[in-house]
Amino acid sequence: MVGFGEGDLRALAGTRSFERGLGYLDAVSGLEVGEGSVTAVVHGTDVYEVELTLDGDEGVSGWCDCPHGQEGNFCKHCVAVGLTVLRRAKTIPHQRATARARGSGLEAWLSALSRDELQGLLREHIAEDRELRRRLELRAAAARSDLGTVRDRIIALIDPRPFARYGYIEYADASGYARQVAEAASALRALTADGQAVQAVGLAEESIRVLGEAYGEIDDSDGVVGEAAAAVAEAHLEACGVARPNPARLAEWLVGTVLDDSNDVTDVDPLDYADSLGPSGLARMRQLAVEALRRRPSGWAERYLTERLIKAEGDVDALVALHAQDLDPFGATHLLIAEELESAGRGDEALAWAERGLWECAAETYIDGRLVDYVCVRYVKTGRAANAVAVRRDRFRLERSLAAYRQLRSAARAVDCWEVERAAALATLEEDARCEHGCRYGGPVLIDALLDDGDVDAAWREASFRADDRQRERLADLSRETRPAEALGVYLRLVERSKEPTGDRAYEHLAQLLLGARDCHRALGTEEVFGVYLAGLRTELQRRRKLMSILDRHSL
Repeated sequence: MVGFGEGDLRALAGTRSFERGLGYLDAVSGLEVGEGSVTAVVHGTDVYEVELTLDGDEGVSGWCDCPHGQEGNFCKHCVAVGLTVLRRAKTIPHQRATARARGSGLEAWLSALSRDELQGLLREHIAEDRELRRRLELRAAAARSDLGTVRDRIIALIDPRPFARYGYIEYADASGYARQVAEAASALRALTADGQAVQAVGLAEESIRVLGEAYGEIDDSDGVVGEAAAAVAEAHLEACGVARPNPARLAEWLVGTVLDDSNDVTDVDPLDYADSLGPSGLARMRQLAVEALRRRPSGWAERYLTERLIKAEGDVDALVALHAQDLDPFGATHLLIAEELESAGRGDEALAWAERGLWECAAETYIDGRLVDYVCVRYVKTGRAANAVAVRRDRFRLERSLAAYRQLRSAARAVDCWEVERAAALATLEEDARCEHGCRYGGPVLIDALLDDGDVDAAWREASFRADDRQRERLADLSRETRPAEALGVYLRLVERSKEPTGDRAYEHLAQLLLGARDCHRALGTEEVFGVYLAGLRTELQRRRKLMSILDRHSL
């Protein structure tokens, strides 16, 4: 018994990855069953290592070093290994028991070795495993406080030059460099654990600087270097929590790192350091951020940092003042200010800012719809629904869109004045539907509004002047029974225009038009005429086999 089935694999991978995994069953090799896991290699675009954990709290889980797997997905290679395990399900319990016995035997053997024997075994593995040797060298140097060696080894691990070809780390080399960066992060944490947190802080800062300078010349498509760099940043945060560096100096370093345009690799959040900074450090960071914003008012990083610090302090007035320095011309910033004030329990001021946004953006054809909604909702809540209608009316007159028409209708119906508002709105759209010489040429928004109201007769009258094919088709769909002759004329014209396009979507649309035409002929009692027309059309287009198949499916 392996503890999972095909259904579990499909649920983890999704149908597409599961189906693709079926094609990799013959590509699985080197299957090794452990006590709680299974490892194997799968030969795909490259050779990928897969590990399935069989005894996790949430059932089976998988890891693969392919790009999709490194993003945390249960990939097709994991599926292939899982299916291979299921094929060998009868032998798995015995293999797991054997692995358990091997583990127990290894533990007993190691316990029985003398100190000299253990040291000899360790030296043997150090000689064969370069990464193990480097890790132990770092631990040894830290233990004897040989900080020069520790620094040299960590900086060597961070150094991108051994991996750079022509000054650039290519995709194929990024994972190797990432492993070294992750090793450096482990060494920094070990340094903190060994009582050298102050030194770990300095080394971590130097490492972050080097990573920031190098990252622009790395193809980190899979994000593995970024992930390793984040581990270095975490090691710095951990070391600061233990070392408690000078708050002012730490604040200066954090601000410099956040505002450094060349440092895109580590996403350092200064507020994570609040405990290490203390009140004096936070105050110093706020001062530096304000000064930086004054020097570069349009700087995104400067504004973001200042906003984060102000929010952390809970100074709503300062936050409003910051946003007010750079108001968006379409009302988004006014809305942001209103929401901040409302969250602080200052509803009247919030509405005043939102109203100011409407007034200052009144001449814009486009305005952030969320701002308009915000004002209208609060008008209704405070018994000022008529004001909401006025806002929707003004927006409709400026935008003259179907969406604005619907919003006006909803607001006006709430206060039982839609009949009056509708007449004025339609008059506005009718005015748009006339050319400068006074002749009618139709109005797309007017026809859409009439259709949206269900006023089909009025929509037909407007469509007689001009309407687009979409509107004519919708009119025909709504009028198969009430106006079959007019609807039939529309369908036949659209069929003629739809004969040239090819592809499944075009053929399906043509079939729907023919179904509409057939309904009209039935309503008119002229089904025989439709039969003759359809036979001629099929003869004309008979070489399009996919179209013929779709027409057959619709019984046409």
